[in-house]
Amino acid sequence: MASRPRGSRPLRTLLAALVVTSVVVPVSGAARPAAVPAPAPRVLAPLRDAGPGALAERYATHREGIRAAERMAEAHGDRARAAALRAMAAPERQFLFFDGRDGGRTTEVYGDLARAERIAVLVPGSDTNLDRYKRLRDGAVALQRELGGRSAVIAWLGYRTPGTVSPDVLTPGRAAQAAPGLRAFAGDLARLRPGARVSVLCHSYAAVVCGRAAPGLDVADLVLFGSPGAGADNVAALHTPATVWAGRGDDDWIADVPHGQMELPFGTLGLGADPVTPAFGAKVFPAGPGGHSDYLAPGSVSLRNLARIVSGRAPSEGSRDA
Repeated sequence: MASRPRGSRPLRTLLAALVVTSVVVPVSGAARPAAVPAPAPRVLAPLRDAGPGALAERYATHREGIRAAERMAEAHGDRARAAALRAMAAPERQFLFFDGRDGGRTTEVYGDLARAERIAVLVPGSDTNLDRYKRLRDGAVALQRELGGRSAVIAWLGYRTPGTVSPDVLTPGRAAQAAPGLRAFAGDLARLRPGARVSVLCHSYAAVVCGRAAPGLDVADLVLFGSPGAGADNVAALHTPATVWAGRGDDDWIADVPHGQMELPFGTLGLGADPVTPAFGAKVFPAGPGGHSDYLAPGSVSLRNLARIVSGRAPSEGSRDA
């Protein structure tokens, strides 16, 4: 008798979930954020200089693009989108990239990138788009404050994230599409700030994106938190020289997601092994009692330890720094 595929029982559960979401999503996903029109962004030359003047010019250019997208959203009758874009166009906001089409693609800087010695690239997971951007911004702001001076956090929404209740979230397809862009951005950042310590922080489905991009990421740390998998069986399969970290809050429902992968005629089902298990081989950091959306909450154990990792320090166990 043929041997049963590794992890077949949880993967059968995942396959059942795929069938259910295939039925549910056409009904629940009727009003997609991608339906709101926006202009194509200006085609700009690659950024060669991370000095304050060059960065200010890039920020100003994309601010104008955001304002143009706001006007189109207003004309379309989407006042909520227009209000969100109006907030993004505030003078203090710093976008290295903005494209309002198809739900939105953004790269926003928090802190002083020109002088930063420690840089965290924060990659969000499912259901992140222009209409739900606030939670990404709030997390990036909290992390930058925790890091303090001479640091920057870059919120990289460089891909069309899957819906939490959708067939796409059960496969690595969206991650495979996103990985080249993340890899290219990390390379650009390394050239712009060669002396800075760069870490990539990957929440939820973003861990799969980071896993796919890992072989070409020129970074010090790859941090997977609230992760359903990284598209790999173990750290060695990521083929990265970066230190790989993993953390999961005590109350995170992602712990109950079936792990593993199965090749089917239409593609790969499943997102790989559980990154916090010893067999995966990541350095596991304490993430405290929080749930799936609490990793970047101010004052949390997870936020403090993420900041320590970005700073090149060991995570701490308790409520106070070691």
